[in-house]
Amino acid sequence: MLAWISVAALALAITLSCTTTINVGVLALALALIVGVGLGDLSTAQVLAGFPVDLFITLVGVTLLFAIADVNGTLARFTERAVRLCRGHAGVLPVMFFVLAFVVATIGAGATPASALLAPPAMAVAARAGVPPLLMALMAGNGALAGTLSPFAPTGIVATDKMREIGLAGVEWQTFAYNALAHALVGIGGFLLFGGWKLFRAGAGSANAADVESAEPLDSRHWITALGIGALIVAVAFFKLNVGMVAIVVSTALVLLRTVDEQKAIARMPWGVILMVTGVTVLVALLEETEGLALITSGIANLSTPTTIEPIVGFGVGLVSVYSSTSGVVLPAFLPMVPDLAMRLGGLDPLPIAWSMTIAASLVDLSSLSTGGALFIAGAAGFADTRKLFNQLLAWGLSMSLVGAVLCYLLFG
Repeated sequence: MLAWISVAALALAITLSCTTTINVGVLALALALIVGVGLGDLSTAQVLAGFPVDLFITLVGVTLLFAIADVNGTLARFTERAVRLCRGHAGVLPVMFFVLAFVVATIGAGATPASALLAPPAMAVAARAGVPPLLMALMAGNGALAGTLSPFAPTGIVATDKMREIGLAGVEWQTFAYNALAHALVGIGGFLLFGGWKLFRAGAGSANAADVESAEPLDSRHWITALGIGALIVAVAFFKLNVGMVAIVVSTALVLLRTVDEQKAIARMPWGVILMVTGVTVLVALLEETEGLALITSGIANLSTPTTIEPIVGFGVGLVSVYSSTSGVVLPAFLPMVPDLAMRLGGLDPLPIAWSMTIAASLVDLSSLSTGGALFIAGAAGFADTRKLFNQLLAWGLSMSLVGAVLCYLLFG
């Protein structure tokens, strides 16, 4: 009975995360305590043992470092210089923003900060150069999402941690590469499908660097911050050091060197997302303890075959992710099911199933109901019909649940 109650608690948490503004992490933590302590025989310490301490430290370190880079203007100044390099034909602009967003997200900012940084200039430059707002949003938004599963980015950190917990460690760069490929395919495909190829015709439009706000000067704090981010990448990529530990050390050094107002940087950190991820993880740990996860995986296995499992889970998690948080809800809730699901279908390799979940969940994240899509709609205010763009991105996000299922079948089935 407790297994069914814990499943109902997870279903309630996911439903409310899709339909209300409540932080699902707070809700999940409360439900875990009510079910585990109030209805089960578990102690408070046993329930809270599911709190992901390592993941929490990693998320705090990485998000603090990039909050520092955001608050002290480092990201904005380097972005301004990249935009000014794109002169001439308007068709090059969306491609440049795709690459720029991809790089910013990959080095550790993640998709949401990269979109927040780039959406306003991208949509403004698009309006001046005659680039349709949907095309710019598709390219810049998918560029940011292409880098979201980097081992340095918050969502990638969550995916890596959850896959390590289920015995799939050491594949973070393959996960990143598959996600980057998927977003490149859908981003460029959508760009061309909706008429982007016309922008490369002679006389189709032009973008002048003068249309972009003059770049502000770089000073010592910006160069020091850039060196700190570079040090993080080198330490993790080449010396295999813990990304959270290095990020906290670098962040501390930047604060001591007075490159930023520490309080502003801490306030800029996405505490709501961190709380979502950790709270849902506690509830999922309780499901594992009560065998609630076994009930869910049994249901999915009954609907699937060894040849259809990838598109089925891809479509399912994609549909949930349209309305819910990929890093805060979908990945912590669904990835722990993978090993049991693979076993119930005859001992399949669990890795393709896990990849299907992570990539399909990310593909829908440019929906207007997601933070990324909303940022591009806000960036288009004053330059385009935002109601039309809202509807276009909503349709795009929903359609990506089907496209994601097809891509998962082609890539992993």
